[in-house]
Amino acid sequence: MRQGWRWYGPHANVPLDAVRQAGATDVVSALHEVPIGQAWTVAEVAERKALIEIAPAGRSQLTWSVVESIPIPDAVKRKGAAARAEIEAWIASLEAVAACGIKVICYNFMPVVDWTRTDLDHVIPTGATAMRFDQDRFAAFDLHILARDGAENDYSAADKERARAVHAAMSEADIAELTSNIASALPGSTTEPLTIPAFRERLRSYAGIDAARLRSHLIGFLEAVTPAAEARGVKLTLHPDDPPRSLFGLPRIASTADDYAALFDAVPSPANGMCYCTGSLGVRADNDLPAIARRFAARIHFAHLRATKREGDGRSFHESAHLEGDVDMLGVLRELVAEDRRRSPGETIIFRPDHGHRMLDDLTKQVSPGYPAIGRLRGLAELRGILYALDAL
Repeated sequence: MRQGWRWYGPHANVPLDAVRQAGATDVVSALHEVPIGQAWTVAEVAERKALIEIAPAGRSQLTWSVVESIPIPDAVKRKGAAARAEIEAWIASLEAVAACGIKVICYNFMPVVDWTRTDLDHVIPTGATAMRFDQDRFAAFDLHILARDGAENDYSAADKERARAVHAAMSEADIAELTSNIASALPGSTTEPLTIPAFRERLRSYAGIDAARLRSHLIGFLEAVTPAAEARGVKLTLHPDDPPRSLFGLPRIASTADDYAALFDAVPSPANGMCYCTGSLGVRADNDLPAIARRFAARIHFAHLRATKREGDGRSFHESAHLEGDVDMLGVLRELVAEDRRRSPGETIIFRPDHGHRMLDDLTKQVSPGYPAIGRLRGLAELRGILYALDAL
């Protein structure tokens, strides 16, 4: 398995030397500055690849191995294969990436909002901070700040009373912060920042789109793009929903093993693969993570390794340390290592530590939520330790 690190480009507050010092060899990145829906060019990809891979004298070599992500425009999620212009632009980006020798592309199919958290600096017992999804704060946003049409039908009477109390206790600054956390697009997001009016309008545009229809749109997209991926030796890896359940009354269709099985059955191309994210899948107690890794081993080309801890209500959770929380990381890595040993060197699984705690010096620095250097460094070191032990067996 190759050790990766997500890097947000030349203006990121974590430089490439930090990637080297963490011990990673592979970079996971994207052209985040290109607007969603605009085709990437070979020249743009080649320029970024050179920045990553042409090392200064005396520095360790890095390889840009995974594109995370080429965003899928909202029109594709709403219209499926009928969004022809948007899909053609996406294929053009794929072709540019492949022309530069990058063979793994991660993407997601979450409608309107990407990965979602209510709190970005929740203080944990160590004094570090973690990202958190608090169900009552989320409900307060949905019911009282966004005031979504029909939201009251998605919550029990007890849920609504708790949300009302949470909202009543909020200051204007609290409301602004919560709105920013949910609607303004977190780092790496493949959806657009939204104002509250725009958020409501985007939700209305999904009227009548249930899980079956959204899945058919994803299948239509895959049927259009996988021939181009196959022809160029590219693996497409679908990231799970985060969190893996409906938000804002919208369907989510990459949350369980059955969701992935349906997509692989519909589009059996070997280019149709999985980004195996333990943190996202681990939020659901009914997801058996080692079993999912075993079942879809041949489809896993990229892995996000992190852990989440479900809280008392079963719906709230926070990011735990990589070897803590509800993820059986040892069991997961046993499955991934077993699969990796069956592969040729050119097909090895690339993984990266995901969502680290904000800790030590990063507590006093400006950092990207979920992506501070030190917390991820700790996570990678812990994961590397397990891999070294498994290699010795």
